[in-house]
Amino acid sequence: MKVDEDLALPSVKLMRLFELLYSTGSVTRSAEHLGQSQPTVSIWLSQLRKLLNDPLFVRTPAGMQPTPRADALMPVVRDALACIRRLTEEAPAFVPARSTRRFRICMTDASHITLLPRLLAHVRGVAPGVRLEAARIDPDTAGAMEAGDADLAIGLVPWLESGFYQQTLFTQDWVCLVNRRHPRLAGGRLTIRRYEAEPHVGIVSGTGYQLLEATLRKRTIQRNVWLELPGFLGLPAILSTTDLVATLPRHIGETLARTSDLLVLKCPLPIPTFQVKQHWHARFHHDAGNRWLRGVCAALFMPGAASKVVGAA
Repeated sequence: MKVDEDLALPSVKLMRLFELLYSTGSVTRSAEHLGQSQPTVSIWLSQLRKLLNDPLFVRTPAGMQPTPRADALMPVVRDALACIRRLTEEAPAFVPARSTRRFRICMTDASHITLLPRLLAHVRGVAPGVRLEAARIDPDTAGAMEAGDADLAIGLVPWLESGFYQQTLFTQDWVCLVNRRHPRLAGGRLTIRRYEAEPHVGIVSGTGYQLLEATLRKRTIQRNVWLELPGFLGLPAILSTTDLVATLPRHIGETLARTSDLLVLKCPLPIPTFQVKQHWHARFHHDAGNRWLRGVCAALFMPGAASKVVGAA
């Protein structure tokens, strides 16, 4: 028997023997239940008696009968074994149709337009009691996810690395968006020279914006920016009433074009593509509800069935 000599705690096998002897009154039957020989179980009983400083079970014509000390300890032993058994039980299953859980997802304002409506429609259909909350991606996102205050982060979030898992949902390239009746671009062709000459509206937030600005600097291209916006709110109304050009990731560009009758043009700049990923903290990798939500996002937003999860460091 391996016993912590400082705490003098009985091992699980000795507590299991205690429970069986109490219920069967037989060393032989207890040995059969434990899959051990009778001599081995007798040795364990000797160790248990020494540890608890009591005979515990006394041989009588009616079998092994408990001492008053054993009677007093039996409820404690049963409770301890019940707690240990719960450690090895499977985590409760997540049943979407019956859940009332609230999930908090950190995402960009572009994802509010492109991803959130589809996600909400799906969740309402399969999990009517589940509630969603959209939160900003900011410097506090990592801490919120580690603490369990946020469940997922979706977007281009390169600083979520150590301690996080990530899964690529789709790859983004870039397009230009203009008024469908644009006086110079309605024909659908945009060259670098024309790009430099046209007035622009700039979205000046997010990691994607940094990729665009880095490309402009590298190629020494100067945009004539007439208006800067902190996000995509109001952009469709501005483009549909002006001759401004917006350069933005394809997913949000094509979504705004469909909903606001705008024209999508091929971007003349070789702006690097980027991957939109979902991120979750390692603490919640095996959480049933978190797994379900990740699976929903993958099914809705990944092209095809292939997926790759990058493990937490």
